[in-house]
Amino acid sequence: MEVQDQNAVGRWDGLCSRDPGSRAEALETTCQEVMRKVEAIDPMTAMAPLSSGNPPNSDLNDILVHLLMLSKRCPFEDVRDRCVQLLQDIQDLGIRIPRPLGNGPSRFIPEKEILQVSKVDTRTQSIFEDAFAALGRLDNISLLMGFHPQYLDSFLRTQHYLLQMDGPLPLHYRHYIGIMAAARHQCSYLVNLHVNDFLQVGGDQKWLNGLKEAPQKLQQLGELNKILAHRPWLITKEHIERFLKAEEHSWSLAELIHAVVLLTHYHSLASFTFGCGIMPEINCDGGHTFRPPSLSQYCVCDIANGNGHANHHDDLLGNQEMCGEVEVLMKRMKQLQECRDDEEASQEEMATRFEREKTESMLVVTAEDEDCVPSRDISRHFEDTSYGYQDFSRRGEHVPTFRAQDYSWEDHGFSLVNRLYPDVGQMLDEKFQLAYNLTYNTMATHKDVDTSMLRRAIWNYIHCMFGIRYDDYDYGEINQLLDRSFKIYIKTMVCSPEKTTKRMYESFWRQFQHSEKVHVNLLLMEARMQAELLYALRAITRYMT
Repeated sequence: MEVQDQNAVGRWDGLCSRDPGSRAEALETTCQEVMRKVEAIDPMTAMAPLSSGNPPNSDLNDILVHLLMLSKRCPFEDVRDRCVQLLQDIQDLGIRIPRPLGNGPSRFIPEKEILQVSKVDTRTQSIFEDAFAALGRLDNISLLMGFHPQYLDSFLRTQHYLLQMDGPLPLHYRHYIGIMAAARHQCSYLVNLHVNDFLQVGGDQKWLNGLKEAPQKLQQLGELNKILAHRPWLITKEHIERFLKAEEHSWSLAELIHAVVLLTHYHSLASFTFGCGIMPEINCDGGHTFRPPSLSQYCVCDIANGNGHANHHDDLLGNQEMCGEVEVLMKRMKQLQECRDDEEASQEEMATRFEREKTESMLVVTAEDEDCVPSRDISRHFEDTSYGYQDFSRRGEHVPTFRAQDYSWEDHGFSLVNRLYPDVGQMLDEKFQLAYNLTYNTMATHKDVDTSMLRRAIWNYIHCMFGIRYDDYDYGEINQLLDRSFKIYIKTMVCSPEKTTKRMYESFWRQFQHSEKVHVNLLLMEARMQAELLYALRAITRYMT
């Protein structure tokens, strides 16, 4: 992972400025300092064979990797072009330069189908520039969310507020909590990003040796972290009381709300990361190499990720199997709408259908693979590595249904968050609404389609898996609209995202565009976050009353 002193070469932050003059000045300073370092290097050493994959002089290597990232990901054309030229000049002097590994931001989606930083509309360009100015990077998550700029704008503003604006928790605590949350799902991508950010805001390197090295106050979060991530229905007001009444290391209600929002944000973002097959950032481990490309232009990483194989979407047999998939789905939506208009099920029947769907959701297997064993690098950030998702009734466990009419985000959770952490409730609400209501009125190649029924079925199925029931929804619609392969994908991505595979991603909605599948992943992410939040906020409310 690239953890570098940001003053090592000029001021990288000057390259993030919206002012062309400031960028030009920073570029000039950067180029001069880089060339001074390059001229001090013995070219024979720099071009020596790579036995370990990493040439000597790691300080210069970190700088070259950062330049590579800027040349590919910076939303400012002048910075991209100058970094490309600078890397070429360095190579011409006999210094080995890095190159990206893999084929773009996603293992699942061909790079040519993802937004290119150099080819976006004015609105998306402005969003990308804001993100880059705030963080000094435009990450792969943002590039995938760029399919849906309105949502991306809301997501980035919310995340920026949670991590960088005034709030109850200090900045380094916020990033450490992000590390803890991402580690619960073995999401090394997010862990690496926030290890970098944690150190840059003054975090103690020692804390990264493991949760036991962190302050007692953060260690207390371990229990809440694991329950929220895997079995949120088990959270009680007694859990909340232990935080607020700890003798030496107690939390305030505002601090706890901030922590809960961060935990749920990063649990659900881990789902999105795995669900979209997000690749490591160019400037992180696994995102670049100093080795020259092989004659075949393949690297081991490409083959391991299945990028050397024909795309599943283009498989002839697959095309035959999926023929008419969209038309069948549209026909079912039309039939369900007609049934709604003709008759309405009784409340008893609606409750029965929910219980049936909840029971059936337990029978959906998340993945064929054995349980993933987290690496030491990841597992040191949390405790109880064997603790994972369990279905409600396994081994006789019974969890009462959570009736949304008794405690909902709109009527209860929203106001509680806004009261204890001002403005955040509003931001979260906007983000939930955008994901839920987002539509272009299309399904694959079909236009002018009302997709609200399908979006509601996806959202309510996720909440159903968490035991949350909406009295006014007919759960019989779910089986009509979501087939088994789609349910397997949903359950895996929401409950055990680290087990999500490219085959799962390709096996559902095979005729749909990648942008539509990314939209599905946004729905899954936000529905999961809201479900976790509801359980935590209900427990906090019960403690307060």
